[in-house]
Amino acid sequence: MEKLNITPDEIVEKQFNVVMKGYSPDEVDAFLDLILGDYEKMENNIQELLDIIASLKEENEKLRIENVELEGKAKHFDLSNTTRYSSVDFLRRVSRLEEEVSRLEKELDNK
Repeated sequence: MEKLNITPDEIVEKQFNVVMKGYSPDEVDAFLDLILGDYEKMENNIQELLDIIASLKEENEKLRIENVELEGKAKHFDLSNTTRYSSVDFLRRVSRLEEEVSRLEKELDNK
């Protein structure tokens, strides 16, 4: 990061030479006060952004580690040995089982 040329203290302490046809010292001081206020806000904003960056880097590292761990676990979970059914297949099977249970209950009631 590049270093700034002027610090807030240097703005406050800056003295200008007085000349016969120069600028109004009060006007210059008022303007420098505005610059100083904005400069301090910028420094605060920069520090806040640096803190956010550090926090995001830390979170990113944690998520990267978690991702590596999950990828390792996923490699051990072999989906090729499991039968893959869709939700519709499961619903059909449940429906057939319910019909069979209902039929068996009727048979028991008739006996």
